[in-house]
Amino acid sequence: MTIKRRLFWSNILMIVVPAAAAALIGILCIGLIWLSLTGGAGLEIEDQEDFDHAGMAISEMFEYGIWGTSDFSPIKPILDNNHMSLQIVSDEKVIFEYGSKEDADEALLSAARLLGGSLCTITLDGRSLYVEKERVKGEDYIICLFGNYHGRQTYSEIKVALTLSAIVILFTIFVSILLTNRFLTKFVFKRIEETLHILAGGVHEIRDGNLEYRIVYDRKDEFQPVCEDFNEMAARLKSSVDGMQRQELSRKELIAGISHDLRSPLTSIQAYVEGLLDGVARTPEAQKRYLETIKVKAQDLAHIISQLFLFSKMDLGENPENPCNLRLDEKIAEVVAALEEEYREHGIDIHLEADPVEICADPVYLHRIVTNILENSLKYKEKESGNVWICLKRTAGGCRLSFADDGPGVPEAALPHLFDVFYRSDPSRQNPGGGSGLGLAIVAGAVRRMGGTIQARLNEPEGLCICIDLPV
Repeated sequence: MTIKRRLFWSNILMIVVPAAAAALIGILCIGLIWLSLTGGAGLEIEDQEDFDHAGMAISEMFEYGIWGTSDFSPIKPILDNNHMSLQIVSDEKVIFEYGSKEDADEALLSAARLLGGSLCTITLDGRSLYVEKERVKGEDYIICLFGNYHGRQTYSEIKVALTLSAIVILFTIFVSILLTNRFLTKFVFKRIEETLHILAGGVHEIRDGNLEYRIVYDRKDEFQPVCEDFNEMAARLKSSVDGMQRQELSRKELIAGISHDLRSPLTSIQAYVEGLLDGVARTPEAQKRYLETIKVKAQDLAHIISQLFLFSKMDLGENPENPCNLRLDEKIAEVVAALEEEYREHGIDIHLEADPVEICADPVYLHRIVTNILENSLKYKEKESGNVWICLKRTAGGCRLSFADDGPGVPEAALPHLFDVFYRSDPSRQNPGGGSGLGLAIVAGAVRRMGGTIQARLNEPEGLCICIDLPV
């Protein structure tokens, strides 16, 4: 059940439960008051009229007893059943008395004497007196019938009963609200508290460095998306941290690699300069050879620094772009024509097959892509001679530019990492001409800036193939 639905039902119960409890107690109190008003006590009759009828019935039976057998036994059950007491007075003498007396009886008798014993009913403090004068065989008899009359409570008694009922109802409402609130707090907020503890535990795990931790939450409520977002955040954070760690490792490798690549030509330059200064190269031919070697090593240094500078600019997003409409096949043919003779001297033959394709791109980026991939094939060439096949084909969504060589290739596990920054498939770095590991990273960055994609695969039967897809 969702938190929203739980709150909905809790709001309803907070109203319904106290109202139902108050209504139940109110009905019970009203019932008790009604029974008290209608049930009475003592005579246990409902009103004064019933009391008067009972008095007349006893008078008739008394008259029958006096005239007849003087046996009062038929009257006694009536007196006992209605909790009455009876006095018969003749010539101010009590000739028959039955039942118990109460304190108010004398006051009632005094009031009856003042009325001359005429037919009447007198009530005092809940005690009633029925008086009737009978004449039997020339003698006058006064029948005095006493009873505890509680058929009607006084106004003060009703007021007290209503006040007590109101207090009981208010107390019931208070208790029901208290108990209902306690139950609903457990019903609603316990679930929220449990989920918050789960989330807090997950946060603590991430804080302590456990980026593998994931929250398992299968309840269908408002917290489920939060837990899913937490897991996604943890996954992204782990990916980011792993990337930063890889980048840090790559930067350390960069420092080591650049140091190695810079040290090698610098050492050579220093050695040849010392040879010239020490007079090792005495002939002009030897001196020229030394100077040419120094020139080549200086060019290697300039190339390494240029690669590093270009990558830094691209990494910071500060390298300017100047795209324009151009024929991709013609641009590639131009670069190949400029490098073809040089690469042939190093034992690499370049073969070009290109369809006419027009794109909008930066010519500097295109030149860098072609030269870096060709340099990569040259650096890792192991055989005396090799080949590079460049193929440009139109596709449904653009064009595909592929570079395939017949060199040693790379381990299959290295394919996903070839375009990573500072990555080398030769961790030993024993080959001084192996480069700084920036060439293919620069190619990948340039391709992405042109809106394309790049991938590497092994060439059959040997070698490496790099495929670039560019939009037209």
